[in-house]
Amino acid sequence: MLSANRSLGLSKKESSKKSKSRKSIILGAAVFTLATAAFSFVLRADAPLTAADYTRDPARMLEAYRHVEAASVSDAEEQLLHEKHYMSHKMQPIFPTKFAGTALTVLLKKEENKDPNALSGMLAAIDSGGPGSVYVMKVEDGEDIAGMGGLMGTAMFARGFSGAVVDGGVRDLPQLKKIGFPVYSTGPVPSTSVSHYRFGGMNIPVDVGGVRVNPNDIIVADQDGIVVVPKAQAADILILAQKLDNSEHSMYPFIEKFHSIVEAVKQFGRI
Repeated sequence: MLSANRSLGLSKKESSKKSKSRKSIILGAAVFTLATAAFSFVLRADAPLTAADYTRDPARMLEAYRHVEAASVSDAEEQLLHEKHYMSHKMQPIFPTKFAGTALTVLLKKEENKDPNALSGMLAAIDSGGPGSVYVMKVEDGEDIAGMGGLMGTAMFARGFSGAVVDGGVRDLPQLKKIGFPVYSTGPVPSTSVSHYRFGGMNIPVDVGGVRVNPNDIIVADQDGIVVVPKAQAADILILAQKLDNSEHSMYPFIEKFHSIVEAVKQFGRI
């Protein structure tokens, strides 16, 4: 009887060991699977994307544009398109900023009027936009006219716009700064467009800051200025802009170490 009990006790211990062993194997396999998946994800995430990848995924392309410098985008356009697509230095931000998004264009035509609905289309355009939109407005002869202010900026902010670019004035800067909504314009002015302008259309080609902007072009803005990226060439321009960014950022430590910009340019071919 004692022998049987001992035998039974040994069997329980062996069974427990086997159970623990099986659990360890299962746990180890699960950890290995997760680690492999994570490693594979990292490899895929770190792999450079091609123009075709970005064309298939516009949201990813737009996100990538938020991480490149406007100067590199401008250089890439000159190299690929042999054209200049940057706006005039007169277009200045109300505070230092960086954003990218797709253009929602609006035109205001100069016209004295008493029509209470003359600018209703301008407001409807805001309500048609959403996350990632950039409100791009042309105010005819509007350097001393506020094309937008705090109310419009608050509405854009609430709808997730990336920012606004107004070829004309802007007002209500305290409110815009309070909510942190970025706006480029020709400068702050206290005036109004009400009774002096009429809505001329939305999502039409407009000339803003000396550059033609078409609906859904990509707007890239930072402290160096604003660049307009034609939608049709956006993926190729992004790829080259990323390469130019990488070259320039690699040059900074090289220059700091060797104290020579001449050698840096020889090494990286970027200036």
